Amino acid sequence: MDKKVIKKQKITKYMDGKLEEKMDEIAVEYPFTIHVNGEEFATMVCTPSHLDELLLGFLASEGIIRSKDDIQEFHIDEGKGLCYVTLQRQVPVSQKETGKRFIGSCCGKSRQFYYQVDVKTAKTSYSKVTVTPEECIMLMKELQDGSTLFKGTGGVHNAALFLGSEMIVARSDIGRHNALDKLLGYCLIHHIPVRDGIIAFSGRISSEVLLKAAKIGVGIILSKSAPTNLAIELADDLHITAIGFIRGGSFNVYSHPERVKPPSLK
Repeated sequence: MDKKVIKKQKITKYMDGKLEEKMDEIAVEYPFTIHVNGEEFATMVCTPSHLDELLLGFLASEGIIRSKDDIQEFHIDEGKGLCYVTLQRQVPVSQKETGKRFIGSCCGKSRQFYYQVDVKTAKTSYSKVTVTPEECIMLMKELQDGSTLFKGTGGVHNAALFLGSEMIVARSDIGRHNALDKLLGYCLIHHIPVRDGIIAFSGRISSEVLLKAAKIGVGIILSKSAPTNLAIELADDLHITAIGFIRGGSFNVYSHPERVKPPSLK
């Protein structure tokens, strides 16, 4: 495992009625500050892996870029946790819109709270992708089985992008948003179409996580945990199928169940 993302730490463990000292693996927490066109834009706390993907995914989700070609050049100083980005054109990068709430109509159905940047970047899904119950359970298991950083530390979130039953990319991060931004960044770097993609995610589906999935552009998000009420409302409005509580042989479909095929008769 990459030594940059874990730290060995002496701990005292209680087990079987006794205390004993042992070495444990701890997830590294790393501040990462992004400067855009000479102006400080954002600082995030992340797992220090795949920082180029995190950078591109974050800037795309914030509406600063649409593709990697919008970046003229960038330099990451991993030792200092700094990144300097020069865009092909001058764009406003102030955080005034990033943190401002906006009440708008989505698909003519309901009024939702959005951040202004989300209005510009969250996409309504027109994906025709479908999934079987067996595939939902299998994809979630594949995500969990491959999450070596979580198994070692228990301190990260995991996300993976699937096209059909093929895992295209999986990423881990201490920040759930960062894990999803890394997926988006990978797709931007490698020009991977995601319209018919499926995201498997380890954590709760909050409204922010649902919006991240919408910004990536997938039609289905899977999770072993539950969604929030606002996430369900957004999923319904944005035509995204949200499936949660995938545990053992069962799950709940919270929105757009038409993408889940009925189980095959045996």
